[in-house]
Amino acid sequence: MSQAGPILFVSNVERPAFIATLDEARFFPVVDAGWAGAARAVEELQPAVVLAAMHAGHEPHLAPLARKIAEQSPYLPFVALDAAGALPHNALPFSSRGGHSDRLIARLRAALRIRTLHATVLRRLPEVKVALPEADPARDATVLLIGRGAAYPALSVALGERVGVVGALSIEAAAKHLNTRDLDGVVLAEGFTARVTDAFLTVLAEDTRFRSLPVILTAHQLTQTYDLPNLELIPGDPAKVAANALPLIRQHAMEAQLSRTLRSIDAGGWLDPRSGLLTVEAFARDFAKAVEQTLARGGGLSVARFAFDPGNSRAQLDAARILSRLMRQMDFGAAQKDGSVIVAFAETDFRTAHMIARRLSAVMRHTSNGKHEMRSDPVVSVDSLSPSDTARSLLGRLSAEASRAAS
Repeated sequence: MSQAGPILFVSNVERPAFIATLDEARFFPVVDAGWAGAARAVEELQPAVVLAAMHAGHEPHLAPLARKIAEQSPYLPFVALDAAGALPHNALPFSSRGGHSDRLIARLRAALRIRTLHATVLRRLPEVKVALPEADPARDATVLLIGRGAAYPALSVALGERVGVVGALSIEAAAKHLNTRDLDGVVLAEGFTARVTDAFLTVLAEDTRFRSLPVILTAHQLTQTYDLPNLELIPGDPAKVAANALPLIRQHAMEAQLSRTLRSIDAGGWLDPRSGLLTVEAFARDFAKAVEQTLARGGGLSVARFAFDPGNSRAQLDAARILSRLMRQMDFGAAQKDGSVIVAFAETDFRTAHMIARRLSAVMRHTSNGKHEMRSDPVVSVDSLSPSDTARSLLGRLSAEASRAAS
């Protein structure tokens, strides 16, 4: 992959041998800088990647360098080699483990793809009225935590303070979540044998859907390599694991956000880049059209409303993401301003719609966010179009049913 700009290698000690192999992999040129001059070098060189060796003398310079890198646009990947302590929010951890450069090259390629995606989105944004979501992408991230050991509850809290967490006590349960959820990372904690861990990592590496996922191991020794560019070993207490996993999780959440924004640009701005569903206006327009066509041609049209605790705004976003992934091609939906999510099921009778809605709400129920284990149990109401309906009367009835069900 070609890249605009050099790699900036920041270190106060001699360049390790595996950095030289970056030149051979056509990641060039690699330009060296000491910690004291690193922030200035970012400004002058406009690098495509910053690699930093966390050995000696970096402490006073790390935070200002991380800030300078975070200000750059498009996204500038910042990889921290062999960090002992907690990292800044945008520094991707990388343990060089025996100096294999292949893992580092794969990690850099994955990060540079996101830089290219960001540049594409920035270039195309003026085409339509779409704004990049302002909020920190990590706030919207969801992580799958798999584990059975004593550290599991503490890890769940440490991660839950930063991101949404879906918990799984077995690999089987984890596989189900991987297939139904949009995840931004997997944290594999203790409680599994080396054989089970190996089998799980092999399956992830062989499935292109999961290959770029950050996979954090907290308690395993890796004896072989996997085709997982964002696989990282982060031992230590739960707070350190969560803090150092977060930059990788944030990078993935940012990639997902950029992909949704690009889809929104392609759709002329009618998709919401945060949820992946239609905007409220686009839904109203498409729903009115669907009602009109169904009444004229016959057939079924059903609609479901998933309402959440108003104090748990995150639940609405999670539900919208689940729906945008699991909905059938012909269905469409939108996150509403009242905190609910409404989905229209085309060519679908009441009984089938009810069954689909029940299945979808079962998936939503498994996410908890934050320390308080706020569950995402939706109040679900389903209704179908009758010959005397209009778009407004059908949606009005749905809301009335929902408030009756909630009371």
